[in-house]
Order: sequence, then C-alpha cells, then structure tokens
Amino acid sequence: MSELKARTKSQQKSSDVTDLILHDILAGVLAPGVWLKQIDLEQRYQSTRPEVRRALDRLVQKRLVEHVPNRGYHVFEPDGRQATEVSDIRVILETAVADKVVANASELTIKKLRELAHRFDDLIMNGTMIELYEANLAFHHELLALCGNRELVNLITEIRQRTSSAPVSQWKTRARIEQSSREHHQMVDALATRDIEELKRVTVRHIKQVE
Repeated sequence: MSELKARTKSQQKSSDVTDLILHDILAGVLAPGVWLKQIDLEQRYQSTRPEVRRALDRLVQKRLVEHVPNRGYHVFEPDGRQATEVSDIRVILETAVADKVVANASELTIKKLRELAHRFDDLIMNGTMIELYEANLAFHHELLALCGNRELVNLITEIRQRTSSAPVSQWKTRARIEQSSREHHQMVDALATRDIEELKRVTVRHIKQVE
C-alpha cells in the first residue's frame, strides 16, 4: 500500500512539473525554439531528473515540446504550413458542431458567455498577455462545451496549442486582439438569435484571423 502511495505521489509531482513548464511556455517565458536543459529545469522547478523527464515527454505528446535524439528537448516552433493546417482542422470541427452549440444554448449559458466575453474585453486594457490568453480559452471552452461532446472539446483544446506555443504569438496585432473581442460578442449574439450560419461565419473569421 505504501508503495502505491509513493507511486501516486510521484505521478502527482511529475504532473505538477508538467503544468509549471506548460505555464512558462504559454507565458512566453520559455520561447519557441528554446532548448530545455534538464539540469536547468530541475533547479528552476525544484524537481528530480525523472520528474522533469516525464514532464517533458508529456509535453512532447501535446506537441508543445519536441525531442531531438542525441540532442535533447526544445520548445516546439510551428511553421506557417502547420499553423494553416491546424486552423483548417479547427474550422472543420468547430463549424460541424455549430448546430448543436446553438440548440443547447440556454439563457443562462448565453449570459455566462457574455460575461466571459466582457472579461476578455477588460483584460485587453488591464491584464497581462497570459491572463488574456486564459480568458480567451475560457470563453471558447464554455462555447464548445455546448456541443455536448467532451472528447471533441478536449481535442480542440489540444489542437489550439499546436498553432503557437506562446500566447503572445496568438494574435498578429493589437487590432486583431480587439477584432477577436468583437467576434466573441458576435458569436454570443448568434446564439441568442439562434443563427447557425452566422455562428459558422464568425467562427471561420475568428479562427482564420481574417481582418
């Protein structure tokens, strides 16, 4: 029993290290292309070599870190082709469930989405980039959850991370951030009016970042 508890504690610690590294990648502290020396990570996160190695392997599975044999690990740096293809996949998946999202939207969920959209607005002026990134994820997670398919929501969440490993790279310009804010409200408006085609149209513009 004690061996099982020790193993569980070790797994929990490794998971915590994964979250810490992930947070620093998303915050831009560990930038795309940066090599991740395990000894540096041990010291930074006060962890053991096995814990760091398991954390890195988990992030490799998420496509946020890349392992190069005989060289080590570095923060994944997507190219333009991959970013375009990931966006195409998101468009296919998210527009495919637009009808279910609209059908399952209640007054309560629409109100919550509007509040999340307003939080994103506020953070444009008063928040950090990581706070803005997390607010954006919260809005889209709540929106997609209306489709009723948790595996699809998890899949899209993972796919989103492949486009860019740091939130500072998610939006091309300040104007695009402000446009994304307006599109959040347009999506909520489409839910309120039960307009499936409008939700699809705005979703495509939002993902493709069309000006």
